[in-house]
Amino acid sequence: MLRVPLLDPDVADEAPTSPILTGYDEERLLTYLRLLQAEIDNADWREVAKIVLHIDPEKEPERAYRAWETHLARAHWMTKKGYSYIVSGGAPH
Repeated sequence: MLRVPLLDPDVADEAPTSPILTGYDEERLLTYLRLLQAEIDNADWREVAKIVLHIDPEKEPERAYRAWETHLARAHWMTKKGYSYIVSGGAPH
């Protein structure tokens, strides 16, 4: 059963790299969508890190960049592979 996506969750320093959908992914579906929309809008990664990921890039630039980079990569993975788990009922438990 699919976990309910959280509206505006905090994120880990790095997104999952699992080849399958995780509970973390399910809870952050809206975060992934916001990252993809920000990319389409050509938003500055620093602004996205601060607003979407809740990490201040001025205080923690390396952490903020790494979180932004890995979560955006995971968002792209969701569009290619991860979505199929959602269609079939969610992450394996």
